[in-house]
Amino acid sequence: MPKLSIIMPVLNEGEGIAAALDALADMRARGTEVVVVDGGSGDATVERARLHADQIVFAPRGRARQMNAGAEKASGDVLLFLHADTRLPADADYVVLNGLERSGCVWGRFDVNIEGRSPLLSIVGLLMSLRSRLSSIATGDQAIFVRRAAFHAVGRFPAIALMEDIALCRQLKNVSKPLRLRERVTTSGRRWEKNGILKTIGLMWGLRLAYFFGADPKKLAQRYGYE
Repeated sequence: MPKLSIIMPVLNEGEGIAAALDALADMRARGTEVVVVDGGSGDATVERARLHADQIVFAPRGRARQMNAGAEKASGDVLLFLHADTRLPADADYVVLNGLERSGCVWGRFDVNIEGRSPLLSIVGLLMSLRSRLSSIATGDQAIFVRRAAFHAVGRFPAIALMEDIALCRQLKNVSKPLRLRERVTTSGRRWEKNGILKTIGLMWGLRLAYFFGADPKKLAQRYGYE
């Protein structure tokens, strides 16, 4: 069975990093590697992550750069990119590795559930999963996974400020169809609730449409709220 490496890019996640990594403890015990990639945190993220990860990697700030740096240091045959505020199902290691072997696919993603107070978030998660199922494009919140060889064959994540997940999926679609897992990851709805659910939906659709028509990802990142 191939080895799985989970790569988690982080920046100032000191309050929640221990819990995020503790959720992966059973998979680590079964042989999954956990690589945390810090982009220059100014809090206790690194110190709190050390006891819960197999490797701590340092990279220039930016999810694409951080995930690429983690992929270079990871030892697994399959790479899974996980946001710090996203939780995998308990048997994610088995589901991913067995699914890839069975399907012949070289990459894939999970369906998603968005956690929060508003019932609208459940609907948003369902629609995100459906959109991904129809388009074969996934977002980082869906815990994209890929065989190492395929990841390098398509040139890794492009070093852009936003939409790196969309860009990677577009390239991977040329290699194989994705493994569309119906098992769900659970991701935080904090940004949705903070900025307004309907407003956030409009923002995300607008950003995707602008990216489709060739907008500069750096400017899109500024609109999204990244510095």
